[in-house]
Amino acid sequence: MRPETRRLAGLLLIILPTVMYGGLSLLAMLVHDPNYMANPLRQNLWRAGHAHAGVLLVLSLVALRYVDDAALSSGWAWIARACIPIAAVLMPLGFFLSVVSPTAQVPNAFIYSTYLGAGFLALGVLVLGIGLLRSRA
Repeated sequence: MRPETRRLAGLLLIILPTVMYGGLSLLAMLVHDPNYMANPLRQNLWRAGHAHAGVLLVLSLVALRYVDDAALSSGWAWIARACIPIAAVLMPLGFFLSVVSPTAQVPNAFIYSTYLGAGFLALGVLVLGIGLLRSRA
């Protein structure tokens, strides 16, 4: 594993407890905060944000295992290495920040961060997939 891949994997593993803390926070709000349950939009978007954070973080770690085996130039490898973790930040951020107010009835403009994150995710997995298909090893 290349040093830059190993460093990013280490950083992602250090970040993982923040997602776990987010799950604990959601559980606490579910149990102890009636305002959380009173706003279905906020409840659903926060749940979606937490789920996307966890799944995309794990996908980032799995993808890193394959980046160094893919037939990619250093620039394309950097794109494959970085885009999935960027999506793991942008998508949940959009879900969370679009309904910060407990009384939000519609998502605010931060929801567009989820679309930007989806673009990064698509680019990262597409580049990695093509690189793996081109690889002879």
